[in-house]
Amino acid sequence: MAKGNFLSRLANFPAPELGSEPISSIAKSDSKQRLELFDSFENLGLGWFWATDAHGRVTYLSNNAAKSLGKPENEVLGSAFGSLFVPQDHDETDKTERPLPFLISARNAFSDLAVRVQHDQAAEHPVWWAISGKPQFINDKTFIGYRGTAKDITHRRQRDRDASRLAQFDALTGLSNRHRMETKMIATLTAYKAAKRSCALMMLDLDRFKQVNDTLGHPAGDELLKQVAQRLKAIVGDMGEIGRLGGDEFLVMLPDIDDRGRLGELANRLIQMISQPYSVNGSRAIIGTSVGIAIAPYDGIETDELVSSTDLALYAAKGGGRGQFRFYSSDLKDGARRRKEIEEDLRDALTQQQIQMHYQPLVQAGTNTVRAFEALMRWKHPERGWIRPSQFIPIAEETSIISDLGEFALMQACKDAMLWPSALSVTVNVSAVQFNNEDFPNIVRRALSAPGLVPSRLELEITESVFMGDPYATKRTFAELKEIGVRLALDDFGTGYSSLGYLRDAPFDKIKIDQSFVRGSTENDNNNAAIITAIVSLAQALGMETVAEGVEAQDELALVTSLGATLVQGWIYAKAMPQQDVVSRLERGELEFVPSGPSKHRADRRTVFRGIGVIHEDHRYDAVLRNLSKTGAMIEGILDVPIGTDLVLDLGQGQLVIGTVRRSSGATQGLQFETALVSDGADGLCTRHRVNPYSLAAAGMPLAALPPGSYPLVSGGHNQTGSRPQFMQIDLNSKGD
Repeated sequence: MAKGNFLSRLANFPAPELGSEPISSIAKSDSKQRLELFDSFENLGLGWFWATDAHGRVTYLSNNAAKSLGKPENEVLGSAFGSLFVPQDHDETDKTERPLPFLISARNAFSDLAVRVQHDQAAEHPVWWAISGKPQFINDKTFIGYRGTAKDITHRRQRDRDASRLAQFDALTGLSNRHRMETKMIATLTAYKAAKRSCALMMLDLDRFKQVNDTLGHPAGDELLKQVAQRLKAIVGDMGEIGRLGGDEFLVMLPDIDDRGRLGELANRLIQMISQPYSVNGSRAIIGTSVGIAIAPYDGIETDELVSSTDLALYAAKGGGRGQFRFYSSDLKDGARRRKEIEEDLRDALTQQQIQMHYQPLVQAGTNTVRAFEALMRWKHPERGWIRPSQFIPIAEETSIISDLGEFALMQACKDAMLWPSALSVTVNVSAVQFNNEDFPNIVRRALSAPGLVPSRLELEITESVFMGDPYATKRTFAELKEIGVRLALDDFGTGYSSLGYLRDAPFDKIKIDQSFVRGSTENDNNNAAIITAIVSLAQALGMETVAEGVEAQDELALVTSLGATLVQGWIYAKAMPQQDVVSRLERGELEFVPSGPSKHRADRRTVFRGIGVIHEDHRYDAVLRNLSKTGAMIEGILDVPIGTDLVLDLGQGQLVIGTVRRSSGATQGLQFETALVSDGADGLCTRHRVNPYSLAAAGMPLAALPPGSYPLVSGGHNQTGSRPQFMQIDLNSKGD
C-alpha cells in the first residue's frame, strides 16, 4: 500500500472518544483501595514509610526497610527510631545540617536528611537512607509522634563521594591534590593567625625521577610515585597532611611545629627513606629528594607568601647538591639570583681558562707516604673570586655543562699525572651523567692516550647514583672500563642509598668511607666507629682497599688507622693544591706528608666575618662574629668582658642565642652556648627557635614575617633607658687604619 494512501486512511479513522468510559476514582473513604495503593508503593521499592509514638519508638516500618536494616520487622518495632542510625559525623554529613536527635527532640520537620544505617554486624559497605519526617499533633497541641518516609540512597551517596574524592585527592597516589592542599593551607593559616599558632611547610622534589621515566617507562614512574607516597605516609603519619602537587612534587603541612632541629631531623629521615632503592615492575630504581622548609609566621603570614618561601628553600636545597634540606632565610632571594648568574658565567668558564685542577693527597695509613692524588675542580671567577665546587657542580649537573667539565677534568688530570713519579696514581670524580654517556669509555681512552698515561695509574671515583640508569648499559660500561685497565672506586659509601649489591655487581678496587662517618667517630655518643669497622671488614673480605675521607684531627687519624683503613685523606695531611705545588714538592722528593691538626675532634667551627648584635642586660652592643660552631662562637668588639658573663647574641632574622663567656682577651671573647645550634641543611647553622612575630606584634610591631636584621630587646630602640653600660664598645671600622 502506498504511503500516502495509508496516511489518508489513518486520517479518516475515527479517534476514540475521551471520557466515553466511566472513571472509577478511589474515594477518600475507601480504606481498602488506599491501603492497596500504599502497599504497591512500598513493594515497588520507590520508598518506605515509618512512624513513631510520642516517645520516639518505632510503631511502623515498611517490611523492605526492615530488610535494609538487616533485622526482622518485629525486632525493629518498639525500638528508638534514632537508634537505627549511626551518630552523625561531620566528615560524613553536611556540616550545615542539624543532627537527627536534635531535630526529633525539638519536634522539627525535616526532609531528605542523609543518615547511615546502624547494622548489628559490620557491612562491607555502609548503607545510607534519606529520611523525611513531620511531627503529628492532636488538636494542634498533643504530640503523638512522627510520620515519615525513607529511601535508600547508598548508590547515589557513593557516587557523590567518589566524585568529591576525585576533586580533592590525587588519583594515582591517594594523597591530597593541589586544590585540597591549597584549601587546607588557607583555612589552617587563617585560623592559626588568629590563634597565634605556627605551621611548617615542607616541599619535596624527587631527584633523578625523569631518568626513571626515560629508562623504565611512564608506567614504572607511576608505580614509583605510589611507593614514594607510601613512604611519606609511613614517616609523616599523623603529624601532618601530605599532598601531591603534580609531577614529582610533594607538599607536607605540619601544624604546630616550629622547632628547626625537629624539622631538620624529619627532613633527613624523609631524604634517607626516599633514597632507598625501589623495586618497580621487576627492575631496580634509585632516586633521591631535596626538601625546602618554611614556617609560619616566621617566614610568611599568608599562604602565598609561605609557599613562595618554601619554594625558594627547595630551590636552594637542589642548588646545594641535591639530597639536602634547606630552611628558608631572607637571603635566598639573592641566592637564587646569584645561582642564575653562576649558571650563565659557568658556560664561559672553560673557554676562558677559569677552571683549574687542584690535587689532594691520599696517604698510606701508618707510613704517611703519598700513594695518589685526587683531582678536584676549582673555579676562579674574575670578579667573584674562588667559587666553591658545592655551588657550581650541582648547577653543571643540571645542564650539559657537566659533560664538558668532566671531560676537561679527565684530560687535565691525566696530563698532570705524567709529571709525577710513576708510582703515583690520579683519581678523578665521574658524575652519573658522564658515566651514562655511551661514549664515556672512548673519552677515557682519549684522555689516557693523549699524554700516554698508563691506564692503571688512573682511578675513576663513581658514586652509587650511576646504578639508577639502565642496568645492562651500566654493566657494559663497567666491563669496558676494566678492559681498558683503569681502577674503579666507589665514592661516598654508606650514605644515601647504599647497597651491597653494588659491590657484588661492579668490579670496584676501592671503597671510600664518607667523611660523615669519620667526623665525630671518636665521640662516645655515636656508632661511627662501628660503621667504619664494618666497611673496612667488608672491603678486606672482597679484596678491596679503603679510603677514610675528611680526617682532620689526630684522634680521628689514630682511630681510622687502628681500624684498618688503607688510605687516609683530609686536611690533617693537606688541602687540595695546584699542580705547580704538587710538582715542586715531588721534585724535592717529599713523598711523606706529616699530619698536622688538632689533637681531638671538636664541633666544626665555620670561619665567618659579619656584624651581629650582642645584648647584655638592657644594653645592646655591635660586634663581629669571627667563627661559629654548634656549641659556641668567637666575637670581637666589646672590651674586657669578664669570664662567666652571660650574653645574648643576635644573629639576625629573629635568632637569639644565649651564651656564657668562657675565654676573654681584650676585645675578643669565646662563648659557650646554652642551647646548641642546628644545621640549616647546607653549610650553615641556625637556632632551633626564633623570636615569634606574634610576640613582636604584641610589643607594638606590625604582624609580618621576620625580615633580616636585629631585634632590640629594649622597647623603642637601642639603649634608650636603663642602667649604665658595663662594657666599652670598640669601633671596629677604625681597626687597621
